[in-house]
Amino acid sequence: MQEIDFSSGNAVISIIIPTLNEEKLILKTLSQFTPEIKKKYSLELIISDGGSDDKTIELVNGLTDVVDKITIHNVNRKQNISEGRNKGAQISKGDVLIFFNADTCIKDIELFFSKVIEIFKSSDVSAIACPVYVFPEEEILIDKLFHAFYNNYTRLINKLKLGMGRGEAHIVRRDVYLSQKGYNEKLFAGEDYDFYKRIGRNGKIKFSKDLIIFESPRRYRKFGYFKVFMDWYLNSIYVTFFNKSSSDVWEQVR
Repeated sequence: MQEIDFSSGNAVISIIIPTLNEEKLILKTLSQFTPEIKKKYSLELIISDGGSDDKTIELVNGLTDVVDKITIHNVNRKQNISEGRNKGAQISKGDVLIFFNADTCIKDIELFFSKVIEIFKSSDVSAIACPVYVFPEEEILIDKLFHAFYNNYTRLINKLKLGMGRGEAHIVRRDVYLSQKGYNEKLFAGEDYDFYKRIGRNGKIKFSKDLIIFESPRRYRKFGYFKVFMDWYLNSIYVTFFNKSSSDVWEQVR
């Protein structure tokens, strides 16, 4: 793998956020990336919109000191999240690519990027997986129990070198992303599982307990944890054995 020289000043971290009708949460997500933080850690922020018909793009366009590039899907068909991530990556320039969901918040942003740089100074790490929790202000007991279980499960899978990372935060070297040809655009769900599974076959994925991120509980509240988990499980089975999703579409919850 190509060594990343962060001391040269040329290494850039590209943050790619796919959006689709995210007017409720996008400002909360983007507010973390102040101009000071972006300059300190050489961050490039890219919004890859799937064709929002709410105020998402209007809100994003108002953050000229935060958002560096915007790509908008305007073809008369639905774009899945794999395409959105790949389109964002195509216009990025970073040696490190970080794919966040539009409802992702970081617990400690300075620690997060300092740790990412520290980890990737070691040339044997291909990608990083993060523990995910629900927004603290919305967290209830079932959230704590489920995420404690699932974070430990993710850590175990990576220890076994099988490859896994929650799509809320994928952190990967650019050369590794390119070697895997990005996300599989035929997958409407389970694309995050598929991507890290492919990386894990020949590369090292580090689960870092320090890189804590938070997500909205909106999907769990609407469908319940049992249905969400079963959807994840079925998609992982279909992806593994049939190279396709069990879901024809991943339903928006906004």
